[in-house]
Amino acid sequence: MKITNVTYERLDLVLNEPYTIAYETVSKATNFILKVETDSSIVGYGCAAPDLEVTNENAEDVERALDLVILPYLKGKNPINYKKILEELKPLLSVVSSALAMVDMALLDIAAKKMDVPLYQFLGGYKKSIATSITIGIVSLEETMLQAKEFVNQGFQIIKLKGGLSVEEDIEKVLRLRESFPNLTLRFDGNQGYSVRQAVQFVEQTKTAKLEMLEQPTLVGQDEKMGKITKLVPIPVMADESLKTLKDAFRLAQNGRMNMVNIKIQKVGGIMEAMHIDSVAKAAGLKAMIGCIDECRLGIASGLHFALSRPNTLYADLDGHLDFENDPFKGLFSIDKGIMTPNGKAGLGLIS
Repeated sequence: MKITNVTYERLDLVLNEPYTIAYETVSKATNFILKVETDSSIVGYGCAAPDLEVTNENAEDVERALDLVILPYLKGKNPINYKKILEELKPLLSVVSSALAMVDMALLDIAAKKMDVPLYQFLGGYKKSIATSITIGIVSLEETMLQAKEFVNQGFQIIKLKGGLSVEEDIEKVLRLRESFPNLTLRFDGNQGYSVRQAVQFVEQTKTAKLEMLEQPTLVGQDEKMGKITKLVPIPVMADESLKTLKDAFRLAQNGRMNMVNIKIQKVGGIMEAMHIDSVAKAAGLKAMIGCIDECRLGIASGLHFALSRPNTLYADLDGHLDFENDPFKGLFSIDKGIMTPNGKAGLGLIS
C-alpha cells in the first residue's frame, strides 16, 4: 500500500458561548483536518488542534508544517509502517505536538480500516464505552448552578468544575453543587491557579463534597509544589499541563508528584505516544484519564478510541466538541447519559 495524495483543510471553529479558565478566555479554535489517500482506496483522517498554551503551537505553525514538511514527506510512503513514519517525521518538525498527532491519527485510521475494525479494536479493544465528564468554566455561582442543572437534565453524571481564580468562590461552588446534586460525581480543575496553601485549604474545606480528583493545582514548572500537595491532601492529584511528553511522565511519576495523569492526544503528539505515557503511568501505579482540548468530533473520536483500548485509562473528559457551532463531523460516536460509544465503523468511524 502507498500513499498517493495528501491534503488538508483548515477549520475555524466558533464556540456558542466563550468559556473562562484560570489563565484565559476562549471563544474560538482552529483545527486542521488531514486527508491521506492510498492506492487501495482506503482514506485516513487526522485532526490537529493547535493551542499555544497546551501544545506550544499556533495555527500558523501547523499550517507551515503541513505545507513544508508533512505533505511532501508522506506521499509515496507505506502507511502501514506508521511507527517508522512517525519516528522519521518527528525530528523534521519544528513543532511536534498536534501536528504529529494529526499524522498519527490518519495513519492508524488507515491501518484499522485495512483490518476493517474500529480503531479501538485495532489497538486492543479493552472496553466498548466510557463515561465522560462535562465541564463548567469559571462563571458566577448562579450560572454554575444553572449549567449543572442543565447538564444533569441531559443525563450527565460527572461534572468537572474549573477554578483557580478565587479559592473562596471555588469552595462555595463545590459545596453548593454537592448540596444540590448529592449523587453527582464531581471533579475539580485548578488550571494552575493555586499555591500549595490554597490547594490544601480548598481540599480541606470541600471534604464533605467528596471530590473525585484535583487536577493541575499549580503552575507548570512547579513540580515540587504539586508533589507537596499530593502528599498533603487525601484526594488524588492529577497532572495535566505539567505532562506534555513521555519524559515528563517518567520524571513526575519517578518523583511521586501526582496520583493520576491526564493524557491528551493533541498535547502529547498522538495515540502512539499516549500509549507509552499510559504504560509509564501503569508501571508507577497511576491511573489515567483521557482528556481533550478544543477539538472537533474527529479529534475527540481519537481520544475515545484510545481510552477504550487501554485498561489503565479509567476516566474520560471528552467534551471539547460540544459547544462548537460549525463542527462538520457527525455520527462518529454517541453520548447517552454521559456514556460515549463509537459508531462501530472501521477506523475512527469516518467513511469517505
